[in-house]
Amino acid sequence: MADFIFVEKTFMVPYTKEVADFCDPFSCGDDDLDDFFSKDVFLYESELLGKSYCWINRDNPHEIVAIATLSYDGIKTYTLDNPSKNALQRKIPQQKRHRSYPAVLIGRLGVNKKFQGHGLKAGSQLMDALKYWFIDENNKAACRYMLVDAYNSEPTINYYTKNGFKPLYKTEVGEKEAFGIPHDIPLKSRIYFFDLKLITT
Repeated sequence: MADFIFVEKTFMVPYTKEVADFCDPFSCGDDDLDDFFSKDVFLYESELLGKSYCWINRDNPHEIVAIATLSYDGIKTYTLDNPSKNALQRKIPQQKRHRSYPAVLIGRLGVNKKFQGHGLKAGSQLMDALKYWFIDENNKAACRYMLVDAYNSEPTINYYTKNGFKPLYKTEVGEKEAFGIPHDIPLKSRIYFFDLKLITT
């Protein structure tokens, strides 16, 4: 188990009903995500709201190691307060700055609970695979950023932070204001981003 290397030990396929029926039931240990991947994911795709991919264990083709649901999105700078906008655009040349930047949204992401912990780092290896996938020269459309609307919980936020993601809005107050959320209502999720340009140079 300790020698599990995600990119070598798995292969990626679209996550379809046929794949789900062929493979063992998937569980990442989060009831909401497990319910989505077992039921809602296929309706989500039929409505063209996201496309899901799964990574299968090469040593056991019935075992799903991870699943991710992806869609194209964008970062609209006019929704950001000045500190957040400045932080986002700091590494973009002045003449290339726009009101909107192409991004890919990680709508859902789950790693099989069997592969969580134990020093395997399958979640971080999965994130690296996704990052490099979206800067591949064969991609049909370019995207500068990866986005995630992450659960506002310490383990989830720590996961994305450790993988190089930063909060799109510098403060929770700024994020609440952008989405019209009252100040006394807790944020259930926070938007984090990763600049793909960081791994192209």
